[in-house]
Amino acid sequence: MKTSPPSSSFGIQPISPQRIYQEVASQLRRNISEGKLRPGDKLPPERDLAQMFGVSRNTMREALRALELSGLIELKLGSAGGAFVLPGSSNAVVNGMRDLYFLGAITPDHLTAARISVSSAVIRMACENMTDEDLAELERNVAMAEEMHNSGSFEERTKYHQAFHVLLAKATHNPILLATTEGIVEILRQFVKAIGPTEDQTYTLPSRKRLLTHLRKRDAEKAVKEMTSALIKLHEGYMVRARGLPPGKQASARNAAEPARRPTRSATPSKTRTRAPRAT
Repeated sequence: MKTSPPSSSFGIQPISPQRIYQEVASQLRRNISEGKLRPGDKLPPERDLAQMFGVSRNTMREALRALELSGLIELKLGSAGGAFVLPGSSNAVVNGMRDLYFLGAITPDHLTAARISVSSAVIRMACENMTDEDLAELERNVAMAEEMHNSGSFEERTKYHQAFHVLLAKATHNPILLATTEGIVEILRQFVKAIGPTEDQTYTLPSRKRLLTHLRKRDAEKAVKEMTSALIKLHEGYMVRARGLPPGKQASARNAAEPARRPTRSATPSKTRTRAPRAT
């Protein structure tokens, strides 16, 4: 007598076999999370790892690349190279956000709204946790940005302006806020790359100096207001040039001449329903 296959009512689902490299990567990831592999440790050579796992070198190479994209290891070339365990990296977050940008899923409105929300949280936590050295790093950054501006090195000035946000996030001593900020700054880099640095961005440096004054006093509310005002002004006079541009394409004269628009109501942070302050 034939027996019927088990009923799906038992809650049993067919097993979908993983690709072999994913299982290899999962085992190495588990060893890292359990502390069997520690930051700075060098993994055995690719050939030896392939023999240990009983897989081909191509499979082993795929597994190592997957771990590198996840920010768990770093692959170095040369005689002193190999696979090294990292102490912690936001690569996965940054790469994911970059992919969203190139898929066309992130607009200038999305970017500005996210920056306002995340920067507000970063500033409040930085005011609680930052050290004198953190503050000194921020001051050095602003000084270098001013030096680049005065010398006409607008691309270098832009790099310092972008790095400021990462330094501020580091001052929170919170790895989640740091990783999120690094991802957002990467999207900002892609937008700026598309439209190019501007020579007329004269409001950022004065704003940064006012922001530093508030940070020194640990006045989170005034610092948040200053940052929000600067970000909205940046959006109105700069980021909207990228509106409607295909990812990675340069802005045309027509794009640059389009009238600036404030972030849409739906893009403003949900935690506050009051109208965002207009930059002065």
